[in-house]
Amino acid sequence: MSFFRTKGNGEVTAVILKILATLVAVEFFYIMYLETFATTSQATARVFKMSQEELANPIAVFVFPSMIWLRLLMLYILLVATYGGVTSQPSIIFKQGGLAFLVLIVSFL
Repeated sequence: MSFFRTKGNGEVTAVILKILATLVAVEFFYIMYLETFATTSQATARVFKMSQEELANPIAVFVFPSMIWLRLLMLYILLVATYGGVTSQPSIIFKQGGLAFLVLIVSFL
């Protein structure tokens, strides 16, 4: 695969790269599973060094429920979407930033 070619085209380096990339992916999906589906399990408590009771506490949806923070977050999302659109595909601006743009407009009404 040309994606896994390394600077020196070494077979050993390419294998190490594949192994490390796979480990990162496995770690990512495991943490996503813990945070999304097994939110109060013993495994989640152990990994994040929290009690199961603490994990069962409801969390706040907005840390700072203010219009300023909402607008700043939407502007940040628009900047990220614009950067993605300029550097990758222009359609990213609308896909990633479309809803943020609508929220920003409505927040000024």
